[in-house]
Amino acid sequence: MKKAPILLGSVVVSKAGRDEGRTFLVVESLDEEYVLISDGNTHKMGKPKKKKRRHLKQVSEPRQEIVLRLTDGQPVFDHEVRRWLSHEEE
Repeated sequence: MKKAPILLGSVVVSKAGRDEGRTFLVVESLDEEYVLISDGNTHKMGKPKKKKRRHLKQVSEPRQEIVLRLTDGQPVFDHEVRRWLSHEEE
């Protein structure tokens, strides 16, 4: 059984590593194996963390607003990432 892919703009939870259990936003897809994630705090938009897809669990579908901004090259600020993530945790 194949798992659902981790998509751009998805909210994910880390399943492995020192950041296990923390919530992130997928901000870029690098290839079949890796994505870049940000939480707006320790891993800011200016320097997102590279993470293997298999070490992530998707907790929500991508929101269209987020995907459009990321794909259009519009700036996404750290405070916005923190706000989006805090709404998902509620």
